[in-house]
Amino acid sequence: MSLSSRSSGSAATPGSDTPRWTWLPHPHGQPAQPQAREWLAAQLGDAALSLSRDARQRPHLDPPHGEFDCNWSHSSERLLIALAHRAQVGVDLERMHRRPRAVEIARRYFTQAEAQWLAEHADRDRTFLRLWCAKEAVLKAHGHGLSFGLDRLRFEQRGDILALVECDPDLGSPEQWRMCEIEPAPGYLGALAWRPWDA
Repeated sequence: MSLSSRSSGSAATPGSDTPRWTWLPHPHGQPAQPQAREWLAAQLGDAALSLSRDARQRPHLDPPHGEFDCNWSHSSERLLIALAHRAQVGVDLERMHRRPRAVEIARRYFTQAEAQWLAEHADRDRTFLRLWCAKEAVLKAHGHGLSFGLDRLRFEQRGDILALVECDPDLGSPEQWRMCEIEPAPGYLGALAWRPWDA
């Protein structure tokens, strides 16, 4: 799996290997799709851009933008949006706060190895959130979301980044996935995951 270092700004433009993403203010309680559509329309130069959703409510760009994929996530009053060319893309954004049940939740929903690693980690709140965001970003890119099962993919710490090392065959192979961890502002963590069509 190829991973980039943690990022704090927009990535490369559409058409490059790395999806483009942005981080925007978002009124709490408001639907995210209109704001996401506006940004996506500007990136693709199509004011009439249309979005649809599949049976699992995953958003898709309608023709003539079939070679692009998009995803977004909002937390508190912020919105993270991504656009990828010839790749499946998923994002997750979470606001940091105390998680006293982090190890308990990990033991129930994560893999045994991840739960053990978290239990031994000094900064459990942050580590739990990094794992959660990474897993959800991959599962949102895949299209099934959390219902697929958080225990059906496993991450390990490699240096200062997380690497996908095992996953259910329905997700493809770990080597096909790319990911970057995002810290768009103090108090927020996110992840951007994508799988190129030709991977």
